[in-house]
Amino acid sequence: MSIFNLLRIALKALQRNKLRAFLTMLGIIIGVAAVIAMVAIGQGSKQSIQDQLSSMGSNMITIRPSSNISPGGGARLDASSLQTLTLDDVKAIQKQATYISSISPAVSSKGQAINGAFNWPTTIQGVTPGYLEIRDWKTKQGVVFSDEDGTSAAKVCLIGQTVYENLFSPGDDPIGKIIRFNRIPFKIIGLLAEKGENAFGQDQDDIIIAPFATVQKRLLAITYIQNIYAAALNENVTEQATAEISSILRKTHKLKDTDDDDFMVRTQAELINTFSSTSQLLTVLLTAIAAISLLVGGIGIMNIMYVSVTERTKEIGLRMSIGARGIDILLQFLTEAILISITGGILGVLLGISTAKLITIFLKWPTLVSESSIILSFAVCTITGVFFGYYPALKASRLDPIEALRYE
Repeated sequence: MSIFNLLRIALKALQRNKLRAFLTMLGIIIGVAAVIAMVAIGQGSKQSIQDQLSSMGSNMITIRPSSNISPGGGARLDASSLQTLTLDDVKAIQKQATYISSISPAVSSKGQAINGAFNWPTTIQGVTPGYLEIRDWKTKQGVVFSDEDGTSAAKVCLIGQTVYENLFSPGDDPIGKIIRFNRIPFKIIGLLAEKGENAFGQDQDDIIIAPFATVQKRLLAITYIQNIYAAALNENVTEQATAEISSILRKTHKLKDTDDDDFMVRTQAELINTFSSTSQLLTVLLTAIAAISLLVGGIGIMNIMYVSVTERTKEIGLRMSIGARGIDILLQFLTEAILISITGGILGVLLGISTAKLITIFLKWPTLVSESSIILSFAVCTITGVFFGYYPALKASRLDPIEALRYE
């Protein structure tokens, strides 16, 4: 029997029971749509995390004090209060490292920023001009402070978009204005370009950036450094740069071979891999749950095909009595099962893509529909049709034609 005839007979059989055929497809439709939507959510979150971490500086390296156990007890100290990093470390890395393009010490403090009647709780970060290069952060207005401003501990600053919106009326020009942070006046010389939220949900624009020495001496009155930020020459040499920094710091801190590091060196690649693996695990879990719908849909196909074989026993006997072979009957019922599965798969793909779009529009969740998820879902639903439709079709092909004609 030709493929054309098989399809024609299968379509006629399905048209006779349209509602039953649709309800059978429904399990496949929901299963495929759920798989595509869940994978889209997982892939979208993974891509969003990668983009956000990359926006912080794809080749950025962060050096922090290590949270060692405090001598007086078992509690771990806050890393920002540890004093294992100094300006000598920055100078040593700057002088000896060959895989580093920029470096900046960093200290920060939380407090209240005030401009006239406006006030806003925010964070001020003390850095050198190299920090903005490391973060690939541009200014929307104004200029960046210079190295001379850092040397003289000048009271100048750049403000983020969120700080601007909360300290100034819409349309006001902040450049040249004086704001106070914890009673210390700062002259605004630049407005930072908008960055948005980072991968941790923190608003990157809710910040004031000032010269490192100004924050360290005038605000915090400390001699140590809370963090050091550096940029590798490119993303391909971040591992070499990390190893090089660790080696330099171990020498400057005079650590023995048996001593643990009193610092931590982290790269964006490590953060991306950590978040990506977590996101990938979540995607697999969601997909596995959604795939159960496909299994249920397959069982539904098998159930309906069994019912169809029982209802059409006389028809099968009649076809066999006029010359139809067992293989023809098998292919006929198998074609019906595959047709139900493929049609359900097509509708499921359309529903899955639409669901992913609606999730992005209404829930604001990032989604990414990949071609591989569509192809995989479609292939799985086709295999489901063959697998669950084969046994009922085989049963139909093995019916005795005489007994089938006598069936009531």
